[in-house]
Amino acid sequence: MPSRRDAIAADLRDRITTGRLKPGDRLPSEAHLAARYMVSTPTLRNALAVLHTEGLIEKVHGKGNFVRRPVRRITYVGGRRTPDTHIPDLAPLSITVHTTRVRARGHLAALLKTPVGSTLTEILCLGREDERPHSMARIYVPWDLAPVAVLRESLPYEAVVTRLTELRPPPAEVREEISVRLPTSEEASTLRISSALAVLAITRQTADAAGRVIEAALLVLPGDRADAVFTTRYVIDERPTEG
Repeated sequence: MPSRRDAIAADLRDRITTGRLKPGDRLPSEAHLAARYMVSTPTLRNALAVLHTEGLIEKVHGKGNFVRRPVRRITYVGGRRTPDTHIPDLAPLSITVHTTRVRARGHLAALLKTPVGSTLTEILCLGREDERPHSMARIYVPWDLAPVAVLRESLPYEAVVTRLTELRPPPAEVREEISVRLPTSEEASTLRISSALAVLAITRQTADAAGRVIEAALLVLPGDRADAVFTTRYVIDERPTEG
């Protein structure tokens, strides 16, 4: 026999999948739902947490729980080296950009192969679908290649990409590491996702012909909306053999 939590989740799930609760609809308050199902508030919240984890509802701070609209899927294409596609996963979305100056510490210093304490420019890109956070990327560039002053807050995402291309040497190598993990509390809050929803975490390290790391990007793509595609092309030697 299902628990009260699972029974409540199943009833709400059925209402959502059959269209009685439509995308964007606000659910009744937690107090109202608890009274309707004759359960305690903690039990009701546990049921809502199940639906949140499944991606059927989302909680908006200060407003309540809403039925989620279908989320646009995005595809991360690995192995690209051209400057205008270094964050292809965010391209279809509306993107807000925030730049700031930070110091290279720990993992960042190692990733950019720069002395601890070196000055970096951090570019935070938050992809949005309508007004909903969708995916995020933090780009780090050595200060001498892109001071904050030349990447003004008012610049749109496309202009930032163009400016970076003008300022830095051409990329010669891109190294990517991909892992699947749970989001940090900051990531879950920023992206408005469940802390139980796995994310695709991508670390991109771009170097120039001299081997200097000219950019590092940390991308976080929620697992309910992201795919990754990698293509390997082989060069076939068609020269005739001797003999």
